[in-house]
Amino acid sequence: MQSFVLVALLVGTIFLPAYAQQSTMNKSEHYDVVEVAYDAFNVVKNNATAFKLPHEHVTNWQMEIENKLRYANPDASAVIRLYEDLKSQKFIEIGMGSPPDYKFWTAVNTPEDGYFVIQQDPKIGWDPAKIVTITHSSNSGLSVSVGQKVKVDNLDVAGFTVRYFTVYGMGSISDPPATNSGNLALSVVSGDPSQNPIFYMPFIVLAGTATVIVVLVKTKKRH
Repeated sequence: MQSFVLVALLVGTIFLPAYAQQSTMNKSEHYDVVEVAYDAFNVVKNNATAFKLPHEHVTNWQMEIENKLRYANPDASAVIRLYEDLKSQKFIEIGMGSPPDYKFWTAVNTPEDGYFVIQQDPKIGWDPAKIVTITHSSNSGLSVSVGQKVKVDNLDVAGFTVRYFTVYGMGSISDPPATNSGNLALSVVSGDPSQNPIFYMPFIVLAGTATVIVVLVKTKKRH
């Protein structure tokens, strides 16, 4: 038994460093950071400011939003819409209202079902000191959280690839400006774990361990 443990550890020691070193070679991994200045939010929905991300983030991605905007209007909101295609009717929407209410909502728009709000907190839904995290995966769908508090969990949106996003903050052109300083930072990382060599490490170790067991059993029988 001691021989088995020693050999199993040896298998892990041989393969793990090599594969850990290769894990940085995953060509499917992408990482983007975009800072949006406050004045981009001083428009109405129909004139929303559009941004194209440097990379296409396919299916398995995580986005973090840090809202450091200074609101100039108590009725204003910072609204972010994520798109696959700006011409498409499919988008994911995150809304963060101004103080003192700090309302927060998540909505989805699809060509089949139209616009519908998934969750809404009229008061204290978000906190400037906490990160808003949006996650999408092929297995779990869409999830949204503010800090450690989950707002949306495993919502099926039939797959989603992030290529663009838009922002706005005014409800009407007659409203005062929504914001007067600060910015909103958006960071997104994506990647296909199956294209990372380290993804296969548990299977390799398992196969190596199984081989060791077979060899040891046969050797013991001979004795």
